[in-house]
Amino acid sequence: MTQNNTPRVLIAADRSSAGKTTVCTGIMAALSKHLNVQPFKVGLDYIDPSYHTLACGNRCRNLDGYLMTEAAVLETYAHAMNDGNADLAIIEGVRGLYEGFEGLSDLGSTAQVAKALKCPVILLIDARSITRSAAAVVMGYRAFDPAVDIRGVILNKIGSGRHAEKAVSAIEHYTGIPVIGAVPRDDAMGLTMRHLGLVPVNEGRQSPEFRERISKITEIVSENIDLERLTDIAETAEPLEVGEPSIFAGGGARGRAKVRIGVALDEAFNFYYADNLDLLRFHGADIVYFSPLHDRALPDVDGIYIGGGYPELFARELEANKRIRQGIRKASAGGMPIYGECGGLMYLAEQIVTKSGMHGMSGEAFEMVGAIPATVEMGGKVVSYNIGSFTTDTP
Repeated sequence: MTQNNTPRVLIAADRSSAGKTTVCTGIMAALSKHLNVQPFKVGLDYIDPSYHTLACGNRCRNLDGYLMTEAAVLETYAHAMNDGNADLAIIEGVRGLYEGFEGLSDLGSTAQVAKALKCPVILLIDARSITRSAAAVVMGYRAFDPAVDIRGVILNKIGSGRHAEKAVSAIEHYTGIPVIGAVPRDDAMGLTMRHLGLVPVNEGRQSPEFRERISKITEIVSENIDLERLTDIAETAEPLEVGEPSIFAGGGARGRAKVRIGVALDEAFNFYYADNLDLLRFHGADIVYFSPLHDRALPDVDGIYIGGGYPELFARELEANKRIRQGIRKASAGGMPIYGECGGLMYLAEQIVTKSGMHGMSGEAFEMVGAIPATVEMGGKVVSYNIGSFTTDTP
């Protein structure tokens, strides 16, 4: 058993689309100017963590109470904190504070992770068009589960100084919880969205406008949130008891020959969990990044890992890079292990058929790798988000 005493705070929201990723990114970027901030994201998300990684300079880690046991959540948290010698952990929640996989439990919710980490919570409220009612929202969230330690409030999408004054006075009078920020409604606080969420950083950072937007968000957050009070709240977090490692356990790959794994990384493929890549390294892999968009040939590797992303938006460019497609198909035919997730699986198919008018897509068919005898066709809408559980482990 080890103890972790690093300050930590979790920023949760009252609902989805309250603006927590934008506000969290600004907070992280502002505090990272003078602190070593380690970011985390609750839930299975690739895109939001890319913004946190950009803001902090440290790779964001995911903490998920459905996929991971409580012990695994604690170990993953402690591993990241110890590995980076961080001064402060900032954890962004997912959806509303209490949203999870079930209506009658907190399984998979932000609240579940907050309790596992004994973490003080800042509740971010979409305060558009509410003032006194904001106090009722805070009272309800605090009363719903007293084990969730709500220590501060941030109001987002505030319309005016008078709006802020009424909401702040109501919350602090009726709940006793301090309001540490009131962020104005401002077009500059918006981040570009598409069918799977925000535009990924690997793609967005190519434009000066994107970098300017992140800078402006940081400026607005710094001016309207009391970051000193936020860090004071983080410092009240109780010491965290963490059990012996079971994920990063043993000697790793000591004494074993290294294997080289090619990992696709560019604007089209960039959905990876940082801890998965760390585990590959821990167990003896050298990670060799390559780009299916820009590289002319595969690197010298023993296996290939192609993660998710937006291959449908780069289908024309991926088709044009015939040499690397042929190289991957040849490697597959020769027996090389190749693992594709989501967009990576799409790329390994024979072709992708895009949908006309969807985010600039043309509705054409584009040749892909052809390692899998299948065609992928984009539909008109997201069908659903489904979770499956294996009933037994692999041999």
